[in-house]
Amino acid sequence: MYRVCFVCTGNICRSPMAEAVFRAQVREAGLDGLVETGSAGTGSWHLGDPADPRTSDVLEAAGYSLSHTARLFEPDWFDRHDLVVALDEGHAAELRAMARNPAEAAAVRLLRSYDPDSGPDELSVPDPYYGGGRGFARCLAMVEAAVPGLLSEVAAAVGAREAG
Repeated sequence: MYRVCFVCTGNICRSPMAEAVFRAQVREAGLDGLVETGSAGTGSWHLGDPADPRTSDVLEAAGYSLSHTARLFEPDWFDRHDLVVALDEGHAAELRAMARNPAEAAAVRLLRSYDPDSGPDELSVPDPYYGGGRGFARCLAMVEAAVPGLLSEVAAAVGAREAG
């Protein structure tokens, strides 16, 4: 099983959105049972909460399903995940600081780094929490633009494991 965890601040907006989009694309690619996905936050403010209603609304409107309870990323989770995908550069820095060795730090990637149209200064998905619905729609568009590139990398890794 190849495991991917998406990480944002409170695990109620961006990371559950990325999780839902990625899970749907994994299913469409026929990789169910080979790829497992989840999400977590770097902060504990929303532990146990469902996704922000605006996240749920934008996902539902786009045809994605999500059942979610906010969790906190713990350093020992690096042992259980092949890839830890941060939604912004601050999350990536926090995750790399949590890493216990260089291999764990190398498992941290920025989601938008998989979007071929993102420039080097555009790798963060902005936090929509303090804005309105348009920010959530913009966030979803960024996630949807990056997930195909991520899925391509994950599918190649899964294929290599299956062949090896």
